[in-house]
Amino acid sequence: MKPLGSLSLDLDNEWAYLKTHGDPAWESFPSYLDVVVPRFLEILARERQRITVFVVGQDAALEKNRSALSMLAASGHEIGNHSFHHEPWLGRYTGAQIEEEVASANEAIEAATGVRPIGFRGPGFSLSRETLEILAAHGFRYDCTTFPTYIGPLARAYYFMTAKLTAEERARRKALFGTFADGLRPLRTYRWVLAGGRSLIEIPVTTFPLLKIPIHFSYILYIATIAPPLALPYFRAALLACRALRIAPSLLLHPLDFLDGDDVATLAFFPAMNVPRAKKLAVLQRALAIYRALFDVVPVGVHADAVAATPLRSHVPAFA
Repeated sequence: MKPLGSLSLDLDNEWAYLKTHGDPAWESFPSYLDVVVPRFLEILARERQRITVFVVGQDAALEKNRSALSMLAASGHEIGNHSFHHEPWLGRYTGAQIEEEVASANEAIEAATGVRPIGFRGPGFSLSRETLEILAAHGFRYDCTTFPTYIGPLARAYYFMTAKLTAEERARRKALFGTFADGLRPLRTYRWVLAGGRSLIEIPVTTFPLLKIPIHFSYILYIATIAPPLALPYFRAALLACRALRIAPSLLLHPLDFLDGDDVATLAFFPAMNVPRAKKLAVLQRALAIYRALFDVVPVGVHADAVAATPLRSHVPAFA
């Protein structure tokens, strides 16, 4: 019997990437959901693979996206909450602002998909104690925002070099992608201890055990652009390390894993967007096959249910 692993997709839209990058074109909410959703659903259906898709509330609130989003639940995938405005500085919001982000996203997502989310991932892996408290108060069963890696400050430095930002926008994004201390966070699933006796399961986004460097699929595709022979062996080595250390991995996809610069010219500056779509998809599908060969891959909610009754370490939320 294979050990457990989970898979999710953060359904960040074109406008969300442009907004984070400081491009005013985001304000018209350009969308590629009608292209990317059928594409990844077809691949997952072929593999008979169910995952969790974290939906942005703003997309669910727009009529033009309803058709694509309704396909998610109809195809049997779990629906998660990815905040309403998808601002990766969510961790700096006030409690009232976080409450509005979570509640309004849940309402819009339920209206668009017929499903009320019970799982949450913060945009840009942004998290705070207030967010966890609000999630628990709303009856969420799990969070899967933490990203235990040391490279956050390096990613932020690269981002600031390439983004078009005002001084005010830079100040708002100064904590983007976290700190070096995030690399000290656990890779194993644990339980947050919250006020009033409440708790919340935390399923971290898995990084390479011990090294704490990323292994999610966008990163594998990036490696494939600079050192093609290394990408899949690196991925396999990380998963074998997870098996050896009895870590149940939780990996994630992004829409850009299924798109290239011809699909979305405005995002051609992103890593691996210059790789032809057919080549990207070939690498992606081989990586998914490796994951499925080594682990029983399920949606994140199923992962959370499987560990809920097992002894889990408890942690008190502490954030910079």
